[in-house]
Amino acid sequence: MSAAYNRALFCTWSLLLIGCDRVSKTMAKDLLEHHDPLSYLHDSVRLEYAENTGAFLSLGAGWPSPLGFWVLGMLPLWMLLAFLGYALRASRAVPFWQMLPLILIFSGGIGNIMDRLLFDRHVTDFINLGWGQTRTGIFNVADLYVSGGALLFLLGRLAPMPGKSN
Repeated sequence: MSAAYNRALFCTWSLLLIGCDRVSKTMAKDLLEHHDPLSYLHDSVRLEYAENTGAFLSLGAGWPSPLGFWVLGMLPLWMLLAFLGYALRASRAVPFWQMLPLILIFSGGIGNIMDRLLFDRHVTDFINLGWGQTRTGIFNVADLYVSGGALLFLLGRLAPMPGKSN
């Protein structure tokens, strides 16, 4: 496939995934805010509305607004724009399936940065998984994209490349 085709796929899939994240957060706000959590599969999946002004596990939530804006908003935005440049340059040399982790990481990052910049650092979270008393933190679809993309990226680096000997 040509680099232009890969770039178009990267941009199209990124916009699609960012849109899905945005829709999921809007639905969570509309359906879950000011309501009791919804529980599924014997409480293994819990949907409950939360807003997070910090990063992972609320790191930085108590920071003053200007510091949070720059450290949790603008710095990651600049990093994601650099990441986008890298991904679009890499699209010349790799097949589309190897772009998938980069698409997921970029889309998830942009999804959460949009929340931070548009809603005064408030990122909408609403998914909680667990078994009994052991539970995850509350997260969102963009977080799934980033985590899934990072996992796929690592697995791609660890797996032997076809046609190459170790």
